[in-house]
Amino acid sequence: MQDIKKTIEQIKDLKTRKNAVILAHNYERGEIQDIADFTGDSLGLSQQAVDQAADIIVFCGVHFMAESAAILSPHKTVLLPEIHAGCPMASMVTAEALKAEKQKYPDAAVVCYVNSTADVKSESDICCTSANAVEVVNSLEEEEVLFVPDKNLADYVARNSTKRIIPWEGYCPTHNQMLASDIISAKQAHPEAEVLAHPECRRDVLEMADRVFSTTGMLNYAKESSKTEFIIATEKGILHRLEKENPEKRFYYASEFAVCPEMKAIDLVTLLNSLEQMQYVITVPEDIRVKAKLALDRMLAVKRNR
Repeated sequence: MQDIKKTIEQIKDLKTRKNAVILAHNYERGEIQDIADFTGDSLGLSQQAVDQAADIIVFCGVHFMAESAAILSPHKTVLLPEIHAGCPMASMVTAEALKAEKQKYPDAAVVCYVNSTADVKSESDICCTSANAVEVVNSLEEEEVLFVPDKNLADYVARNSTKRIIPWEGYCPTHNQMLASDIISAKQAHPEAEVLAHPECRRDVLEMADRVFSTTGMLNYAKESSKTEFIIATEKGILHRLEKENPEKRFYYASEFAVCPEMKAIDLVTLLNSLEQMQYVITVPEDIRVKAKLALDRMLAVKRNR
């Protein structure tokens, strides 16, 4: 096995020589988060990349995230180190299937969770994140909303909105497998801990949570809270950053099985190979990119107009 220290030095050298920026999602392996220039959620990272003078964006995440970077930074080269790193939930909806569903609900606005392909975004009216989904939906004039692709996030929005939400039958396997019994067990083991859950979780899990947050929301809350113990109901990768940023606090998994294999597909060798061989380049056809960016821009306008 190649020496880890040497691999890290090679990555840093290539990054400098090729004028690249490395982005890592909060669910990535700890060593990938540590070597990244920026760590965060998928959309936040793509927005961060827009402001960088780098020629190359190396996105350590899954395919739709690299697509989002390509949508927002069309003049930069976007690399996804592992081409097979996909998102099962994003694969649960296609542009063709969405077009057919739109015919059934001609008066409904289509709200697309950013955890989706560029094709699906291009067929949507507006995008949302897990953090702003309720705000985006409530900003719409339409009373009916076709919400894709996450039925759990759609259910969370429906309980915080007067709109009629029509959910797509998609879900995140990692979040969906977490059960209320997992939270009960974790609370029994750590009775003083506060439960932070991601809105991609099932309703019964969210109902047992003390707070419901996106990954960025969890990170911010844990840092600012006077609480010192937390049970985290989302993908395990986030604990690396939570513990790194809050060494005096304790964090516990809600479930030992909350691991996304796709998010763990990239390691240091994969990252090094990506920079050395300029693989794998992610592009979005211009007609799709323009329409998808419009849906993202509409979402960002909601935030600006608050």
